[in-house]
Amino acid sequence: MILVSFLFVPILAALLLLLIKDKKNAQWTAIIFSGITLVLACQMLCTNMVDFDKSWLPNLNSRFTLHADGLSKILILLTAISFPAIFIATAKNNFKQSNIFLSLMLFTQAGLMGVFMAGDALLFYFFWELALIPVYFLCSIWGGEKRIAITFKFFIYTFLGSLLMLVGILFLNAHTADHSFSMQSFLHANLTNGQQATGFVLFFIAFAIKMPLFPFHTWQPDTYEQSPTAVTMVMSAVMVKMGLYGILRWLLPLFPVAFMVHTHFMVVLSVIGILYASFIAIRQDDMKRFIAYSSIAHIGLMNAAIFTHTQIAIQGALIQLFSHGLNVLGLWIVADIIEQQTGTRSLQQMGGLAKKQPTLAILLVGFALANIAMPLTNAFVGEFLMFNGLFLLNPWMAAFAGVSVVLAAIYTLNMVQKVAYGEVSEKINTMQAPYKGAQAVLIVLLILVFATGVYPQPLFTLTADTLQQLFVK
Repeated sequence: MILVSFLFVPILAALLLLLIKDKKNAQWTAIIFSGITLVLACQMLCTNMVDFDKSWLPNLNSRFTLHADGLSKILILLTAISFPAIFIATAKNNFKQSNIFLSLMLFTQAGLMGVFMAGDALLFYFFWELALIPVYFLCSIWGGEKRIAITFKFFIYTFLGSLLMLVGILFLNAHTADHSFSMQSFLHANLTNGQQATGFVLFFIAFAIKMPLFPFHTWQPDTYEQSPTAVTMVMSAVMVKMGLYGILRWLLPLFPVAFMVHTHFMVVLSVIGILYASFIAIRQDDMKRFIAYSSIAHIGLMNAAIFTHTQIAIQGALIQLFSHGLNVLGLWIVADIIEQQTGTRSLQQMGGLAKKQPTLAILLVGFALANIAMPLTNAFVGEFLMFNGLFLLNPWMAAFAGVSVVLAAIYTLNMVQKVAYGEVSEKINTMQAPYKGAQAVLIVLLILVFATGVYPQPLFTLTADTLQQLFVK
């Protein structure tokens, strides 16, 4: 029943919040219920999980099936950590109708949890939309000045991706023996190479838009910039993982022939995206757009690693799914603290944070080191394995992708220099000590960054069953 609880708890909290008008009570409700979800996620790691399977849409031969292997567990854990961290870190932010804002955030959490557990294609699609729809409202109501135009662009991209995925689901359903939507039925569908190619394209575009992967990425920087930072944290730390999860859970097992045929093309496309995003990140002055392009580069590397179809690279990608979420969440929280106190995201208007707020500067440097995958940080483990897999596939591709390591050091350290060092700027000089809740969240996240970097074995153990399933002979 723990699997059902991952859906029931956030949905119950979201409904309760609609009745709570007081801001402080609403915040505590969101924090407590998301904390319960985190406790359940920790309990999940110590428990043998049992699939949940009940009748759902019998006329369509679709069942309410929930499943949690290592791939699901690592993303459930990331989601469970992220939401209470976001609620605590942004508790001092002012939102009109905060109870509705928090309610929509929790509906998003329920959708994400469902995506990472669904064992039925229609159920997967249902939760995919449940995760996305609240974000449309969060961006369009609480976003920046250009929120309407940007949200419309975000809607068009994601609607197109969702529509193609639905067509792909119906296409696969038509080729199953029992015309059901279960993962097992899809795995046993007898598809020709041409049919695999068709299904591959339909699903891949949907997942590529969600990651986002070059050249389907253009919605992301604008959406991250205009969205409330709390929403951006969810999209960047957790929601982009939906696309990578979809490739590992659906694309690779269902279309193995098409997957192998497109391996080199997808790796080349990913490497182009990595280099493109890295060069653009170097030029950014807006801190939100800087983190957005940095994230595109990291997601591109994970996608390239998955498409090598080597065990070592996919192991690295599985670990990096979790590590990237922690690292980028830490960067977003620091960026939010600075923006809330100074009213600016411009790197040119910052400087001297280390003199004015040394603790916050130290935390920023810690997450910056993780962003460039320094040894002893969690990102080093994943990137080391991913580059090993890329080298096994093609040394030249590994060399081109390896340039991103240098570029990441350039744009990240350049950001740190502009924000933390030099003379104290007029904007930074107005800063007060960070809200203690946000500072505590940053410290806990940074401890996790170095703990999983020094001792990553629990993550290897957690994902061992997924690797075995993907590479079973």
